[in-house]
Amino acid sequence: MRKSTLQAANLQGSADDIEAAFYDALQNGDIDRLMACWADEDDIVCIHPGGPRLVGAGAIRATFEAMFAAGSIRAWPQGARKLQAAASAVHNVLERIEVLTPEGPGHAWVIATNVYHRTAQGWRMVAHHASPGTESEIQEVSGNRQVLH
Repeated sequence: MRKSTLQAANLQGSADDIEAAFYDALQNGDIDRLMACWADEDDIVCIHPGGPRLVGAGAIRATFEAMFAAGSIRAWPQGARKLQAAASAVHNVLERIEVLTPEGPGHAWVIATNVYHRTAQGWRMVAHHASPGTESEIQEVSGNRQVLH
């Protein structure tokens, strides 16, 4: 396990490390570790699929606590597209979400954009915007060609 996923209050490393810690915290239902991935800024933003814009740590924490009340969120990022500059990084990922259906375990897809800034505490998430996806969105269109994942 990466060092960054083990230290909730002192996360260090790259934007990739913070992203790994975020998804690990989701999968383990660890609200403190999940919130440690976020920047200490008033205007951090989270948008869950079909949900309102949540602004600030209090609103973000409350929604994740409500989700975790039903159990952890089994989500894995895949097919990441990344842009990085000196003090910011943008990751667009396809999240594969494990869901229980009447037929048994299945998967749903979410398309998410995670934005990270380099802060005094190191890299931290400042925005997470997730939209509902479909199986067809495990494909992507790039230029004039379609890429399958």
